[in-house]
Amino acid sequence: MSDQTSMLTGRKVIVTGGAGFIGSHLSERLVEIGADVICLDDLSAGKRTNVAHLERHNNFHFAEASVCDADAAMDKLFEGVDTVFHNAASKKNVCLIDPGKDLEVNAGGALNLLQKAMAHNVRKFVQASTGSVYGEPQIFPTTESHPFEPVSYYGVSKLGGERYVDVFHKLYGLDTTILRYFHVYGERQESNEFGGVVSIFLRRITEGQNPIVFGHGEQVRSFTYVKDLVEANLRAATDPKATGQAYNAASGIRVTINELAKGMLEILDPEGKLSVEHGEPLVGDIMEFDVSNAKIREELGMSFEQDFWGTLRAALADKDAFLGYKAA
Repeated sequence: MSDQTSMLTGRKVIVTGGAGFIGSHLSERLVEIGADVICLDDLSAGKRTNVAHLERHNNFHFAEASVCDADAAMDKLFEGVDTVFHNAASKKNVCLIDPGKDLEVNAGGALNLLQKAMAHNVRKFVQASTGSVYGEPQIFPTTESHPFEPVSYYGVSKLGGERYVDVFHKLYGLDTTILRYFHVYGERQESNEFGGVVSIFLRRITEGQNPIVFGHGEQVRSFTYVKDLVEANLRAATDPKATGQAYNAASGIRVTINELAKGMLEILDPEGKLSVEHGEPLVGDIMEFDVSNAKIREELGMSFEQDFWGTLRAALADKDAFLGYKAA
């Protein structure tokens, strides 16, 4: 444990979306370093099974609540909180079905939590955002200064959340940091239609179905290991240089969806019984990612897993853990 990270030991923290894919890994690490963790999740996407192994720890507490709740029960949860790790979100695919809900959760939820943070003198607020706020990148490699031109409801609502975070920092002096996530993979990733492409491919291949690539498949992604994002959150919460900053939390790896599908078939279907199928392109799907992580590396000392295929192969060795059927 680094000297910086140790400052969270004994501190009360809230992890929103704490029973979700990324949130459960963050909750797990915070419990390990001795923080007093409140895992806040409404279970609309998160699963209680993702954090069941943490229930035995005295410094872990599960609270079933929505980030949009503004009642006395939410105020009670915020009493004495040092740090908020805001990872709850309405997922990208959900926004196509219900853009109003998407806006309510991603922008309104962030505003609600920021208000609670100010009312209860929270020291630090770490906001999980997304590369989707940039839209289709026009500048490569894409740095944090890239213009915001989102091309999806999700990108718009997450940018709204970011703007609220910036306002609370600039107007009220709240210590905030924004982390923009890119194409996260790892154990417990959702494998339904709202999940990540790695886990969706895994579920289909495991069930004996062909992986479906939407569009031509030459879309480039910067797959980032979930445990790297946990480390990024801890550094953002404890390093003074992160105050008021936004960072690309991305590995910088470049893999096409075609390469991913073919590579996973080689790992999981060595006999060649399955093949890649192609479907209609997804609305708002971004084609190219070449993400710069120089700022977070230089300012916060972050390093990212670069052996994508090695890490993925090791993670896929336990399919049930990867798909969230059991704790990893």
